[in-house]
Amino acid sequence: MKTTIKNDAKHLLFTRKNYVLLAIACFLIVLGLILMSGNGSSFTHFETDIFSFRRIVLAPIISLTGYLLVIVAILCTEKNMK
Repeated sequence: MKTTIKNDAKHLLFTRKNYVLLAIACFLIVLGLILMSGNGSSFTHFETDIFSFRRIVLAPIISLTGYLLVIVAILCTEKNMK
């Protein structure tokens, strides 16, 4: 019984590839959120930069890619990676 507990403690749920994919996904999510940020409009001044390609198209695509990569990293098992 004790050997089973020791073997279970050494066995991790995710492999190194899963953790690398999760790290890349987190980086992409944060990068997308950073690209979306910027100056906003106020009552006295309208900022037209809120409609830029970077904020409307590029940043959401990068963030969505990161979220999808999180799902792939969680669901991918060692059998599927080979």
